[in-house]
Amino acid sequence: MKRHQMSVVLAAALFAATPALAADPAPSANGSSTTPFNCDFAPSCEVAPGVYGNLQAPVSSKFNLTLGGFIKLDYAYNSQNYGPNGFISASQAPKQSSQNGQKDQSIFSARQSRFWIKSNGPTLLGAKTSALIEFDFYNSPVATGVASTSSSTESVNATPRLRHGYANLDWGKTQLLFGQTSDNFGLLYGNTVDFNAGNQAGFVNGTRYPQIKLSQQIDLNKQNALKLVLAAELPYQTNFTNTGTSAKAGSTTGDTWGAVPYIVGQALFISKALGTSPGQYGFTQKDFTAGFFGLYGNQHASGQNNDKTIDSWGAGFYTFVPIIHSVDGKGRAGTLTFEGQAVIAANIPTVTATQYVGTTGDLRPAKGFSYAMHLLFYPTQDLSFNTGYGRRQAYNYGDYTKNTNYEKFNQTYFFNVFYDLNAAVRVGVEYQHLDTKYGNVVNNTTAGSNLAGKADYGSTNIARLALYYFF
Repeated sequence: MKRHQMSVVLAAALFAATPALAADPAPSANGSSTTPFNCDFAPSCEVAPGVYGNLQAPVSSKFNLTLGGFIKLDYAYNSQNYGPNGFISASQAPKQSSQNGQKDQSIFSARQSRFWIKSNGPTLLGAKTSALIEFDFYNSPVATGVASTSSSTESVNATPRLRHGYANLDWGKTQLLFGQTSDNFGLLYGNTVDFNAGNQAGFVNGTRYPQIKLSQQIDLNKQNALKLVLAAELPYQTNFTNTGTSAKAGSTTGDTWGAVPYIVGQALFISKALGTSPGQYGFTQKDFTAGFFGLYGNQHASGQNNDKTIDSWGAGFYTFVPIIHSVDGKGRAGTLTFEGQAVIAANIPTVTATQYVGTTGDLRPAKGFSYAMHLLFYPTQDLSFNTGYGRRQAYNYGDYTKNTNYEKFNQTYFFNVFYDLNAAVRVGVEYQHLDTKYGNVVNNTTAGSNLAGKADYGSTNIARLALYYFF
């Protein structure tokens, strides 16, 4: 047989064998038949497969692995300049009189794209074991909110960043997690197009910390349950030392340990009585939930003696309400969800813009409060309309008499629309407004500084477009 004839025969044989290599089919949305994963029909059978949705296609390894992620292209027009990271909103709007406050910006980025691997491993002491590791590409040499004076290539010089990396032991009612994942202080992520999720304007969550967490569900009856969570987390370290640079009075020995891990707890009431409705981005369905969360820890302050510590504490209330529930607990069409949260805290950066007040030798934890809420409405399976508002504010302006350009309050409101074109492709558009009020204003003349100028107010209008491809 001639060589080209053998090639044709071999190619035909491989083509015929292709179906045997494909993933097993999954039930269709109505359960009446089977269709391939990532099916393409209207309404979409599933968007955001894997950890973002419900579908999983195991591949062979030592254990069963699921691979996935998404490509995300962000475009943002900002009425003020946030530098190379301007495709997401910064924590504060620059002063109107600052250089950044008087310039607008138009920017693209793909750095919020993600890749994840999930493993389902062997049982241990009766527990199902699993692990997840997820990366995005958000690392950048330019700080958020600072206009770059160097090469514009910094805005695309993305490097991998660990978002989640944890293992979980699941006994059904009890779970033990260790690794890095989302903070347990706060449960509300703003349903914004950018994944900053309003985190510096009232929506307290989204920060990821190394931690160990124990969760326990206590069933009260067939409809209702309590969920209790206790976790130890690495505290936020900015402005505090854990590098051995501060010393006791009269000693040259440095501080060798830094901070006490945060202890965080949650106590939540969960009820099936109202049915379920979609949560953030429509990826999951959730029951009615209401309850409290709290945090305590302390840290050695940078430049202070070893016996000087600053407390961190906080308490909050959270609720998730399926106002109009899903008909079957899976479909999104016709659902309406309310989610809200209120928090008071000291030395918690998502609630207090700064960590401490006063001056060296007289530092005290900054105190603040925040509240936020959003509504998620799905008129159809593939279309959602979402709106939200959030605000954080200094608790007592009198505490900041020795602090210049401090944040009195920072607030945001937004409206967006998401549409799933098929099981893989999603489009999102958004309008967001951000306001920041400053106190004890002092003109900072540093070029490019958000705090330059004598204005006490900053305001930004933001328009966003995001294109997603889930795989």
